[in-house]
Amino acid sequence: MLRALVAGLVVVAGLALPMVAPQPAQAVPPGTYAYVTNFNANTVSVINTATNTVAVTVPVGAAPWEVAVSPNGTRAYVTNRADGTVSVINTATDTVVATVPVGLEPLGVAVSPDGTRAYVTNFSADTVSVIKTNTNTVVATVPVGDAPIGVAVSPNGTRAYVTNSDADTVSVIKTATNTVVATVPVGAFPFGVAVSPNGTRAYVTNFNADTVSVIKTATNTVVATVPVGDAPQGVAVSPNGTRAYVTNADADTVSVIKTNTNTVVATIPVGDAPREVAVSPNGTRAYVTNANADTVSVINTVTNTVVATIPVGDLPFGVAIGVVPCPGHGKPGHGKPDHGKPGHGKSGHDRPTTATVPAPGNCTPA
Repeated sequence: MLRALVAGLVVVAGLALPMVAPQPAQAVPPGTYAYVTNFNANTVSVINTATNTVAVTVPVGAAPWEVAVSPNGTRAYVTNRADGTVSVINTATDTVVATVPVGLEPLGVAVSPDGTRAYVTNFSADTVSVIKTNTNTVVATVPVGDAPIGVAVSPNGTRAYVTNSDADTVSVIKTATNTVVATVPVGAFPFGVAVSPNGTRAYVTNFNADTVSVIKTATNTVVATVPVGDAPQGVAVSPNGTRAYVTNADADTVSVIKTNTNTVVATIPVGDAPREVAVSPNGTRAYVTNANADTVSVINTVTNTVVATIPVGDLPFGVAIGVVPCPGHGKPGHGKPDHGKPGHGKSGHDRPTTATVPAPGNCTPA
């Protein structure tokens, strides 16, 4: 039996998990989608963000925890906590095209900016599995701290940041060598982690301290500690870098941090037991999974209000947003890497995203 990570989310060996009947492949039109892991249903809900409705439900492995979408939008990677695997979803057909064995109890997952690697935290193995995405094979296993949960990759792809929940630290992995090059002390039971778009800051939620540690990535030191709500878990940074969104699982709220002052400027009521959060590519919406309500709250980031509530599967946890391209666009694992140098661009002053994305049903930008 594994340790009680958070209340209500414990997998017990031998537990009969719900079975999901297979369903035929169902293509979705190009557009922006939110992918939500339903922990107790062994499925992923695919939400069309244009309509805020579930377009399709994809069966995956046992007890799916987290999800990440490749930068080119062609694949979604889902960690299956109970069976030690990662399900690889083809986003055009919403079918699982590969199942990759990783370590014991995989939780967090992040994809490199060039799409060639996926990084998976193995909670009970104290390791990170590195998946080569064009072959769907593990090419490295990196020892990290005790009970790793969250993982995020820097925008230039040179570093991966891993929260070690039972060590109260963050491991910094150099991706070129798959070695830990720094260990950063943070707050009690670090859970989620996100890196700013300019790569200068990493934001870490401290579940047992009700705070967020702000790490300066150039020095791997904590430069600020921000009080938030009760039991913070998920964290996401807006595309323009001006806001960080934190889910407070025991407060049923989301804290909005202004990044240039490291202060909470809004607290938004959401559903019961919010776990994770993802921000849309244009920065106008934040999607929050409410584990005990079986819903996703959609926040208007301009007004900091919930503008939609979407029913999903049983105990939603992870959420990621991706843009599904037109057919034939964006081969997996072959996207060009981000060439931005770390430390360029002042925190909180990045310009908003203005790039257009394909509208549903169209194969040209909207």
